[in-house]
Amino acid sequence: MSGGAILTLNAGSSSLRFALFVAGVAMARGAVESLDGEPHLLAHDAAGAVMAERRWPAETPYADVLKTLLDVAESHLGGADLAAVGHRVVHGGADHIAPERVTPALLALLEALTPLDPLHMPRNLAPIRAIAVERPGMPQVACFDTAFHHTLPLVARRFALPRALEAEGIRRYGFHGLSFEYIAGKLAQHLPSLARGRVIIAHLGAGASLCALLDGRSIDTTMGFSALDGLMMATRCGSLDPGVILYLGQQGRSFAEVQDLLYRHSGLLGVSEISGDLRVLLASSDRRAQEAIDLFTYRIALEAGAMASALGGLDGLVFTAGIGEHAPLIRAAVAARLAWLGLELDAAANAAGTGRISAPGSRVEIHVIDTDEEAMIAQHTQAILSQYAA
Repeated sequence: MSGGAILTLNAGSSSLRFALFVAGVAMARGAVESLDGEPHLLAHDAAGAVMAERRWPAETPYADVLKTLLDVAESHLGGADLAAVGHRVVHGGADHIAPERVTPALLALLEALTPLDPLHMPRNLAPIRAIAVERPGMPQVACFDTAFHHTLPLVARRFALPRALEAEGIRRYGFHGLSFEYIAGKLAQHLPSLARGRVIIAHLGAGASLCALLDGRSIDTTMGFSALDGLMMATRCGSLDPGVILYLGQQGRSFAEVQDLLYRHSGLLGVSEISGDLRVLLASSDRRAQEAIDLFTYRIALEAGAMASALGGLDGLVFTAGIGEHAPLIRAAVAARLAWLGLELDAAANAAGTGRISAPGSRVEIHVIDTDEEAMIAQHTQAILSQYAA
């Protein structure tokens, strides 16, 4: 069983990213977009060629879409068997600090965590339930985005709220853990000296957060109780005075309206009134687009200063994820705001956008490293399978 192929599923708000790994190598990647509209599956092989595409009408049952995805995956295994499915599960609460094989008991425990993250957890658990029906004997593994941050010291995970609320689970958890774990592994593999030091990883995408690494362990991060916290994002506000929420409620906004505002209509979209897509804003000459970009980089630098304080200094900064990997102007703006910490970019290296991009004299190393959450999920899933096969 441990020698077969592994399918990874990463469920989002209206999409489902997937990848197919054979012997640790990604043979195919793709996504099903518009799950809440007219679903569209598109998969590419390792060379980037389209290997499968399928569209469905609106209101197609989720189980039908997932069955087709499984059929597509199994038809491109090259003789291998599908050994397991690994899932990204956003929230593991305080107790789930490592990947776990899915059982009915675990699924019930995860369902009980849904109040901690009512937006993400139902979407994360839906494919697990569907596969359990479609492939009853298929091993499934849950990989938790919060698990990497279980090393946060008490002072970094506690809110200044009554202890009774902390006992109910109201604390800082941190997210993007699979991405941070992948980058930490790459640092340990290729830059071991830096990996033993004080590093900030900047996961910058539609969702964005920073992680402070000390000797490869997470000791602080910008996302806390929810994925709304910390950095400004594509459509999410980031850190916000709680008084704003109280004020909106007092002015008659409903809970659902406030939730929709903070998750879907704030961030780059809210400030620019143009788009939450940074590429659109960078190409725009509209003053509001530049103001949104300025606030985005300001908030990144501000939070990076806090992470450096938690670390007691800074040896390295790693940019990753969609914006971090592909937006040299953003990297340059952040580095310029952090020049006081000793950051100095090499302009040519930054334009190339891979590997070390800091100038030779920079006191802080700056790197661009591509993240791969799917590879991390596959690695964890294989490890769980090996445990059961032993």
